[in-house]
Amino acid sequence: MRILILCTGNSCRSQIAHTLLQSFDKNLYVRSAGTKIADKVNPYAIEVLKDHGFDISGRCPVDVRDYLNEKWNYVITVCDGAKESCPNFTGEVSHKLHISFPDPADATGNHDEILKVFRAVFKDIKEKFYEFYLGKCKEE
Repeated sequence: MRILILCTGNSCRSQIAHTLLQSFDKNLYVRSAGTKIADKVNPYAIEVLKDHGFDISGRCPVDVRDYLNEKWNYVITVCDGAKESCPNFTGEVSHKLHISFPDPADATGNHDEILKVFRAVFKDIKEKFYEFYLGKCKEE
Protein backbone atom coordinates (compact mmCIF):
# COMPACT_ATOMS: atom_id res chain seq x y z
CA MET A 1 0.00 0.00 0.00
CA ARG A 2 1.29 3.43 -1.00
CA ILE A 3 0.28 6.42 1.11
CA LEU A 4 1.20 10.08 0.66
CA ILE A 5 0.51 12.50 3.53
CA LEU A 6 0.30 16.20 2.68
CA CYS A 7 0.32 19.43 4.62
CA THR A 8 1.40 22.92 3.76
CA GLY A 9 5.01 23.05 4.98
CA ASN A 10 5.78 19.36 5.54
CA SER A 11 7.43 20.42 8.77
CA CYS A 12 5.13 19.18 11.56
CA ARG A 13 1.84 17.31 11.12
CA SER A 14 2.67 15.41 7.96
CA GLN A 15 6.09 14.47 9.32
CA ILE A 16 4.52 13.11 12.52
CA ALA A 17 1.78 11.24 10.62
CA HIS A 18 4.34 9.82 8.17
CA THR A 19 6.54 8.53 10.99
CA LEU A 20 3.69 7.04 13.00
CA LEU A 21 1.91 5.38 10.10
CA GLN A 22 5.16 3.81 8.91
CA SER A 23 5.76 2.53 12.46
CA PHE A 24 2.41 0.71 12.47
CA ASP A 25 3.42 -1.44 9.52
CA LYS A 26 6.87 -1.55 7.91
CA ASN A 27 5.30 -2.96 4.72
CA LEU A 28 3.50 0.32 4.02
CA TYR A 29 5.18 2.71 1.60
CA VAL A 30 4.61 6.08 3.30
CA ARG A 31 5.85 9.47 2.19
CA SER A 32 5.01 13.01 3.22
CA ALA A 33 5.22 16.29 1.38
CA GLY A 34 4.13 19.91 1.42
CA THR A 35 2.41 22.29 -0.95
CA LYS A 36 4.67 25.19 0.16
CA ILE A 37 7.55 23.50 1.91
CA ALA A 38 9.26 24.90 4.97
CA ASP A 39 13.01 25.37 5.20
CA LYS A 40 13.36 22.55 7.74
CA VAL A 41 11.43 20.10 9.88
CA ASN A 42 10.12 21.85 12.98
CA PRO A 43 12.46 21.14 15.93
CA TYR A 44 9.47 20.53 18.23
CA ALA A 45 8.19 17.82 15.87
CA ILE A 46 11.64 16.25 15.98
CA GLU A 47 11.65 16.48 19.78
CA VAL A 48 8.20 15.00 20.35
CA LEU A 49 8.96 12.11 17.99
CA LYS A 50 12.32 11.55 19.69
CA ASP A 51 10.47 11.33 23.02
CA HIS A 52 8.66 8.31 21.52
CA GLY A 53 11.76 6.65 20.11
CA PHE A 54 11.73 8.03 16.54
CA ASP A 55 14.67 9.92 15.06
CA ILE A 56 13.73 12.13 12.11
CA SER A 57 16.50 14.64 12.69
CA GLY A 58 17.93 13.96 9.23
CA ARG A 59 14.66 14.39 7.38
CA CYS A 60 13.92 17.44 5.21
CA PRO A 61 10.61 18.80 3.90
CA VAL A 62 9.71 17.53 0.43
CA ASP A 63 7.73 19.30 -2.28
CA VAL A 64 4.53 17.52 -3.34
CA ARG A 65 5.52 18.04 -6.97
CA ASP A 66 8.12 15.32 -6.46
CA TYR A 67 5.27 12.79 -6.15
CA LEU A 68 2.66 14.00 -8.66
CA ASN A 69 3.37 11.35 -11.29
CA GLU A 70 3.34 8.37 -8.94
CA LYS A 71 0.59 5.89 -8.14
CA TRP A 72 -0.95 6.22 -4.65
CA ASN A 73 -3.56 4.16 -2.85
CA TYR A 74 -4.20 7.11 -0.52
CA VAL A 75 -3.36 10.79 -0.57
CA ILE A 76 -4.22 12.21 2.85
CA THR A 77 -4.23 15.92 3.64
CA VAL A 78 -3.71 16.80 7.30
CA CYS A 79 -4.35 20.54 7.14
CA ASP A 80 -7.01 22.68 5.54
CA GLY A 81 -4.44 24.70 3.59
CA ALA A 82 -3.06 21.60 1.87
CA LYS A 83 -6.57 20.40 1.13
CA GLU A 84 -7.41 23.68 -0.59
CA SER A 85 -4.17 23.86 -2.57
CA CYS A 86 -3.67 20.15 -3.26
CA PRO A 87 -2.49 19.87 -6.86
CA ASN A 88 -4.01 17.55 -9.40
CA PHE A 89 -2.08 14.32 -9.50
CA THR A 90 -1.21 13.03 -12.95
CA GLY A 91 -0.44 9.64 -11.48
CA GLU A 92 -3.15 7.32 -10.24
CA VAL A 93 -4.73 8.13 -6.86
CA SER A 94 -7.28 5.61 -5.62
CA HIS A 95 -8.52 7.54 -2.57
CA LYS A 96 -8.18 11.11 -1.29
CA LEU A 97 -8.87 11.70 2.40
CA HIS A 98 -8.77 14.74 4.65
CA ILE A 99 -7.91 14.28 8.33
CA SER A 100 -7.33 17.76 9.73
CA PHE A 101 -5.28 18.69 12.79
CA PRO A 102 -4.53 22.09 14.31
CA ASP A 103 -1.09 23.43 13.43
CA PRO A 104 1.17 23.04 16.47
CA ALA A 105 3.63 25.46 14.86
CA ASP A 106 1.17 28.23 15.75
CA ALA A 107 1.74 27.56 19.47
CA THR A 108 3.26 30.35 21.53
CA GLY A 109 4.87 30.50 24.93
CA ASN A 110 7.95 29.01 26.48
CA HIS A 111 9.53 25.72 25.44
CA ASP A 112 7.38 23.58 27.74
CA GLU A 113 4.14 25.29 26.70
CA ILE A 114 4.87 24.82 23.01
CA LEU A 115 5.97 21.23 23.55
CA LYS A 116 2.68 20.55 25.37
CA VAL A 117 0.79 21.62 22.24
CA PHE A 118 2.97 19.42 20.02
CA ARG A 119 2.40 16.46 22.36
CA ALA A 120 -1.37 16.95 22.17
CA VAL A 121 -1.31 17.08 18.37
CA PHE A 122 1.01 14.03 18.30
CA LYS A 123 -1.50 12.10 20.43
CA ASP A 124 -4.38 13.11 18.16
CA ILE A 125 -2.46 12.17 15.00
CA LYS A 126 -1.48 8.82 16.49
CA GLU A 127 -5.08 7.98 17.42
CA LYS A 128 -6.63 9.03 14.11
CA PHE A 129 -3.96 7.45 11.94
CA TYR A 130 -4.12 4.20 13.87
CA GLU A 131 -7.89 4.16 13.26
CA PHE A 132 -7.17 4.80 9.57
CA TYR A 133 -4.59 2.00 9.56
CA LEU A 134 -6.94 -0.51 11.16
CA GLY A 135 -9.86 0.44 8.93
CA LYS A 136 -8.12 0.89 5.59
CA CYS A 137 -4.71 -0.73 5.52
CA LYS A 138 -5.72 -3.96 7.21
CA GLU A 139 -8.66 -4.53 4.86
CA GLU A 140 -6.68 -4.39 1.62
